[in-house]
Amino acid sequence: MEHQYIIEANNLCFSYKTEDGGAFPVIKNLSFAIEKGSFVAILGHNGSGKSTLAKLCNMILTPDSGTLVVGGVDVTRNDLSEDDIYQLRRQIGMVFQNPDNQLVATIVEEDIAFGPENLGIPPKEIRARVDDALRAVNMTEFARHSPTQLSGGQKQRIAIAGIIAMLPDCIIFDESTAMLDPIGRAEVMETIERLNREKGITVLLITHYMDEAIRADRVIVMNQGEIFLDDTPRRVFSKVDQLKSVGLDVPQVTDLVNRLRTDAGFSIPADILHSAEAVEVLKTLYQQKKLRIDREEK
Repeated sequence: MEHQYIIEANNLCFSYKTEDGGAFPVIKNLSFAIEKGSFVAILGHNGSGKSTLAKLCNMILTPDSGTLVVGGVDVTRNDLSEDDIYQLRRQIGMVFQNPDNQLVATIVEEDIAFGPENLGIPPKEIRARVDDALRAVNMTEFARHSPTQLSGGQKQRIAIAGIIAMLPDCIIFDESTAMLDPIGRAEVMETIERLNREKGITVLLITHYMDEAIRADRVIVMNQGEIFLDDTPRRVFSKVDQLKSVGLDVPQVTDLVNRLRTDAGFSIPADILHSAEAVEVLKTLYQQKKLRIDREEK
């Protein structure tokens, strides 16, 4: 029977070594499982351990203790060879914050071909993978351009294409929109959603943008190296006070709804995430004469 999880962790621990020879614990007895084909957002304030967790899942870092299973294989076993680790790493791609640090060639299509070439893929298949990856991120017309001619959002999409060309089962996006303007962010998020929806690629999205997290199937909130909340976006973001207690915000419309509930006493749902939902609720309150709209005289 096919394994239903792409990543499983059980009592995972990791500490960074300090200059005095000690250890600074960052991940503490973490247990979770990521289903194949899912779209999971990971939130947490700076220092919560979310980026360290991403590097553990990608096997850039090795856990101090606990077990980590990737694609059904326990990567913390002592008898794994370097080749085993290499093959497993191919399953989990990673896209970082700064696209400039990920682009290695002077021509877009050559940059995308870099990963498959290093995997020893035959040239004919590399050509097919590059073309497919360019289509997946809507960048086919830029195949012969220099990356230096592209916008931030376009560069990040090329970085994503370079990972896609290696055919991973899962891609981790480690604050991949943090350095982009709103247009670039929108381009990258559309690409991420399409990869998940159309290609079935498992997505782990580490972000501090709440409007990105609400697009996921599941939200994991980390705090001090532990899982603080883990549920659907609606359930997680309805816990406004809990999220604010660990230094996190909520979507603006959710915050507005929470204020209407707690400060004004309106009986409205706590799990509203989108503006259109809030408009419908407020319209109903107005029609029921429970809400008055004062128009400023000009």
